[in-house]
Amino acid sequence: MSEAPTPVFEAPWHAQVFALTVHLNETGHFLWSEWAERFGATLARHGADRSLNGGDDYFVAWLETLEGYLAEGGLAAPAQVENLRAAWEQAYLDTPHGAVVSLD
Repeated sequence: MSEAPTPVFEAPWHAQVFALTVHLNETGHFLWSEWAERFGATLARHGADRSLNGGDDYFVAWLETLEGYLAEGGLAAPAQVENLRAAWEQAYLDTPHGAVVSLD
């Protein structure tokens, strides 16, 4: 019996946003069929004028869909998400090259 292939991600954040989405699905925050429909619509919008390469562009669309679910479900308001994104960006900018980025 062969094992299913392990997904390969181009960047750590791709794996993290994927894992978070799977966790939210598994804990009942949304049905996977609903996710697939909404994500498909987001991909169609993002790829309407160009071909998607399956890397950052794919996961930017993934993240956009997830943020929509978080806002609509009351799990994270857009302002909270933006504040956290800005904090991570500042932490990244303040961290020496090669060091682990973390929030205080």
